[in-house]
Amino acid sequence: MSIDLYWSDDVVRKFPGLAVAIGNITNVSVEKENNKIKELKESVCKEVLSKYSLDTLKDNPIVRAYRDLYWRIGIDPTKTRPSGEALLRRVLRGNPVPTLLTAVDAYNLASIKTIIPISGFDMARLHPPLNIRFARKDEEFMGIGATKPIKLDERMLVLTDSERVLCIYPHRDSEHTKITEDTKEILIVAYGAQGIGRQQLEDAVQLALKYINTVCGGKIGFIRFFSSVPAGV
Repeated sequence: MSIDLYWSDDVVRKFPGLAVAIGNITNVSVEKENNKIKELKESVCKEVLSKYSLDTLKDNPIVRAYRDLYWRIGIDPTKTRPSGEALLRRVLRGNPVPTLLTAVDAYNLASIKTIIPISGFDMARLHPPLNIRFARKDEEFMGIGATKPIKLDERMLVLTDSERVLCIYPHRDSEHTKITEDTKEILIVAYGAQGIGRQQLEDAVQLALKYINTVCGGKIGFIRFFSSVPAGV
């Protein structure tokens, strides 16, 4: 099953050229942990520790692009960081990558390596099509691990399906559509910012799917790209 994604007119006007890439993998076997994800964590952490430092991370062009986006949507990125940067900073401080579920840990590792914010959703819980729009006044969102919903600010960008907000773009996912040990098909979303190119987003999705396949098995399916600027414009 492929999935379509649409942009609201006001997002297109304010953020021309904003884009996302999505992809899926089927027939996965999600576990709490296994030796493959332990080995992958060790490999990725070793690589990024040799490549980045906390002192200079803020000047990285990918980090800069997402921070600039955050300021434009009213979020202070020094307090609420884009997920890719937040995960990478955790590793650079010497802290372990969180152990959640093998599939989740796998796409988090792809986010750490690329610094691109990435979400993963249980496709059985989605109600396509997907939309990217601004949150509505006092719209509610239940984040993963939350005990009660929060009310969203109208400046916030959100990813939704036909029923609910799936993600506050691009740093927190919904409790309702999270991956569990019962998940068999996963949708991966890589979130763009102005200055982040198509290849970077598609590569991030491809890497996330590859890592999930490595630790959970399954069959990699489609990868699609959606820009707020129509083709040919």
